[in-house]
Amino acid sequence: MEQVRDDTPGGSRFAEAVREFLRLESAGGILLLGTAIVALVIANSPLADHYGALLKTTLAVQVGELIISKPLLLWVNDGLMAVFFFLIGLEVKREFVEGELSSPAQVVLPGMGALGGMIVPAGIYAWLNWGDAVAMDGWAIPVATDIAFALALLSAFGARVPTSLKVFLLTLAIFDDLAAIAIIAIFYAQDLSVTALAIGAVALLIAVVMNRLGVERTSAYILLGIVLWTAVLKSGVHATLAGVLIAFCIPMRDKKGGSPLRELEHNLHGPVAYVILPAFAFANAGIALGGMSLADVTHPVTMGVMAGLVAGKPVGILVFVGLALMLGLAKLPDDVRVSHLLGVSFACGIGFTMSLFIAGLAFEHSGGDYFAGDRLGILLGSVLSAVLAFIVLQFSLPKANRA
Repeated sequence: MEQVRDDTPGGSRFAEAVREFLRLESAGGILLLGTAIVALVIANSPLADHYGALLKTTLAVQVGELIISKPLLLWVNDGLMAVFFFLIGLEVKREFVEGELSSPAQVVLPGMGALGGMIVPAGIYAWLNWGDAVAMDGWAIPVATDIAFALALLSAFGARVPTSLKVFLLTLAIFDDLAAIAIIAIFYAQDLSVTALAIGAVALLIAVVMNRLGVERTSAYILLGIVLWTAVLKSGVHATLAGVLIAFCIPMRDKKGGSPLRELEHNLHGPVAYVILPAFAFANAGIALGGMSLADVTHPVTMGVMAGLVAGKPVGILVFVGLALMLGLAKLPDDVRVSHLLGVSFACGIGFTMSLFIAGLAFEHSGGDYFAGDRLGILLGSVLSAVLAFIVLQFSLPKANRA
């Protein structure tokens, strides 16, 4: 893709984009939390049956012989979340072309942290569930980080948080997202349809050719994206991947020096943060807690997810970051201490959105025997991680200046 850099004096355009991203993600994280709490309350109230019936309501779209019929829950998870992954794809491309990932020196530290933050949690989960073939399908659940929640927590400390620490978290989360995309594509594809894959490949090829020919109208790419989404949905590969693939084809720059990609990213941030992710949380966070016992909490699946998020994430991130520093592959920023990294590492254990998404893929064909335990592990692990992150950052970050 294009290697175009922003020549705006002082990098003010990039800095403003980062500030807007932080503001939207932080506010969206707060709304996400509120929506999840509402879903939990409803799922444990007299409205629980209505909540379940709503999510099972079937919606169908038919064009000629092509029919897509799914319950509302899957329209949210397969449809709305494709837009979320489309936004992730735009952000990843922008970072690789013009942002923090365009310089190898800037990516080693968070890249190593992300690698450790995936390997160790997955290893802990696998260790606790070894021998149970169905449970092992959930090994990828604790590898994810919910950037909206993590940034919302970090924003609570305001100016006390060094900019380099925010950049570290953002870059690590981008690597996490890329890994989650790869995991979904490789490990959670089912019953592949060669015909549907071929149609999707043709749609993607056309989008790539359009990019190379300099086609700038984003509406043309979006129309192709709808075709690609439908083909991928019917192929057996998870449909949300279509959003990422078409996002990589959106032009970074037009002939006048503007950025179709940045404009589209800007327009999508609000709807994704304030509508799509809260809708996902409402549809997926409603766990009926009545009748749960200590045995449910200590179940290997629940414990694997919870331990992976609470312990695996910080241990993996710190060990691999320490390895990078010891080998001289990277240098710790002057205003960042190890205690700061510990706090951020705990924040990365807030898995919520992506963890719930992967959990749904992992256990959607298991008859529901493990999914409730997985969601319980995600909620408990994310809450504990948030509490520990807040405590560590509260005591380790510089005190706010008081007039």
